[in-house]
Amino acid sequence: MSNSDLSFLDTLEKVIVNRLQNPAAGSYTSSLAESGQKRIAQKVGEEAVELALAAVAGDRNEIVSEAADLIYHVLVLLNNQEISLTDVVDALEARHAS
Repeated sequence: MSNSDLSFLDTLEKVIVNRLQNPAAGSYTSSLAESGQKRIAQKVGEEAVELALAAVAGDRNEIVSEAADLIYHVLVLLNNQEISLTDVVDALEARHAS
């Protein structure tokens, strides 16, 4: 996986931040944020369970799809709390350095 592959996460995070700061009619991200942190957290939990079940079933396409859903919802949760993906990467790097 190259850095350019991962650069989409930065693009996605920017879109999410924009939707959180500038809610748009018809935007799922804006609608989810308006539902509140509890609903966002519920979606993260749902997507995590769906990913785990897909992994047990062993269907690669379903695993990829559910992982994408989980990553998206985690990014919404984090940014709704004003935590960026960079903050999480920094924490991972610090753990790796130990």
